[in-house]
Amino acid sequence: MRPSRLAMRPYTCLQCLTRTRPVFRRPTTTTTQTPHIASLHNSSRFLLQQQQQQQQYSDSPAAASRPSIAPKPVVDIKHIRQHPDLHAQNCIERNYHQQATYPQRINDLHAQWQAKQREARSLRERSNILRRQLTDPGSIRDENADTIAAGTKFLTRDELIAEARKLKSLLSTIEAEETRILSEIESLALAIPNLTSEDSPRGPEPKLLSLINEHPEPVPSASDRVWRSHVHIGNELGLLDFASAGTTSGWGWYFLLDEAAQLEQALIAYALDLAVRSGWRQVSPPSMVYSHIASACGFQPRDQNGETQIYTLAQSADDAARGKPELSMAGTSEIPLAGMHASKMLLCPGDISEFSPLKYVAVSRCYRAEAGSRGLETKGLYRVHEFTKVELFGWTYPSLDSASDVFNEIVDLQTDLLSSLGLHCRVLEMPTHDLGASATRKIDIEAFFPSRRERNEGWGEVTSASICTDYQARRLATRLKGEDGKMIEGGYPFTVNGTAMAVPRVLAALLENGWDEETGTVVIPEVLRGWMGGKERIGPKPPTKKGLGVGV
Repeated sequence: MRPSRLAMRPYTCLQCLTRTRPVFRRPTTTTTQTPHIASLHNSSRFLLQQQQQQQQYSDSPAAASRPSIAPKPVVDIKHIRQHPDLHAQNCIERNYHQQATYPQRINDLHAQWQAKQREARSLRERSNILRRQLTDPGSIRDENADTIAAGTKFLTRDELIAEARKLKSLLSTIEAEETRILSEIESLALAIPNLTSEDSPRGPEPKLLSLINEHPEPVPSASDRVWRSHVHIGNELGLLDFASAGTTSGWGWYFLLDEAAQLEQALIAYALDLAVRSGWRQVSPPSMVYSHIASACGFQPRDQNGETQIYTLAQSADDAARGKPELSMAGTSEIPLAGMHASKMLLCPGDISEFSPLKYVAVSRCYRAEAGSRGLETKGLYRVHEFTKVELFGWTYPSLDSASDVFNEIVDLQTDLLSSLGLHCRVLEMPTHDLGASATRKIDIEAFFPSRRERNEGWGEVTSASICTDYQARRLATRLKGEDGKMIEGGYPFTVNGTAMAVPRVLAALLENGWDEETGTVVIPEVLRGWMGGKERIGPKPPTKKGLGVGV
């Protein structure tokens, strides 16, 4: 059917038709104000719709709270709407019970938005007829049916203008409601966690995949070995000072002294050396990041229990009023490494087999609020507010096969590191209850800590590796383009991350497992001795000479 001439004409909005033409006056010498100039909205129907779609995002409350420089997330809301039961069940399995109601809520809101769209379309059609009558009254002879149906044929010009203004007000109200609905849909979609891999066990219990090295005490009842906690060993050998750190910074901070400080640097150098030799590109990232970048990576200021998770820098009232983006201390270099390619297009060659993942390794200080009571875990180096960590991060082609290749490479590297340090560890496929919002699959490696034998049989996490599919890339607006400059199918690269070396926990495990009660020394792993001046053991300090010392 041939479209009516009314639909084929260029669109001029009613605001332009009914607006009183401004009177321009030359500005006086005492003011610098620029005279207001009215611009005509002389655009086609297509351009108007495109502008409205863009404005629906930029005017939303979610966008208003997000700084203008922040990447614009592109969540796959269509998939959530088409598979609400799948996403709801996924939330339940991950223990995200509140979020389990969001998929159905999104569908309800989408139905409301469609109804508002139909209502707005009807008002625009009527406004279009009024526009025709105001600009070309003679044209109504060709469209009597439309005009009579609209009930505007016999209205005076003043009545037409009044009706147009009424429609404009109604349309503004509807458009504001549409914007509110779309904003709520986006907020709900952003809060829904990633879908879970089939490899992840459902529920709270992990799956044991393998063991690393022999257990140092396979039969505790038949062993006479004396175990010490790393806190006791550190105090005995003068390696750790928690009391002074409590004075300078508070609970959760520490001083590493002498060989402990050397050991930290040795662990960093060893992990970096192994990673770089394995093809990972070394990066030195910033420790402070924009809070919206941390959020896009799945790190929220507070967890599901409302406990503080990351440190944010206080803003002055002036900075907040100007909308200056908030800064946070990075809890892991995963955040700045992911942010390196925010709002960017990564080039993908025509032949997928030639696609080479981007693999980065970085050492950084990490900051964790770690709020809440953790019992005995709060004592010592196991759970602290600031620590050094070597992190692995990769961008891969958007397929599970490509992501799994890098994921397995990370786990193999973690295994080699811990095995060469002589630590007894277990490799676990983590269950749904332990998955963060961004991860679809996660493998943890736990080391044996003699001081933790009374809880969790001595096991404590020392490394972790995760596949996040396109969860982070969509929220960071990182895309893949082909050689022709167009987005490839899938569009968003997958991200993979893992810990190469979490220094305090590994250092604590080395002190406890390397302790020799008979000699009162700690054995240094052979692979680290090259970075420790060839030293094989850490022993008691010789008596200090008389002179300036440390007061008690």
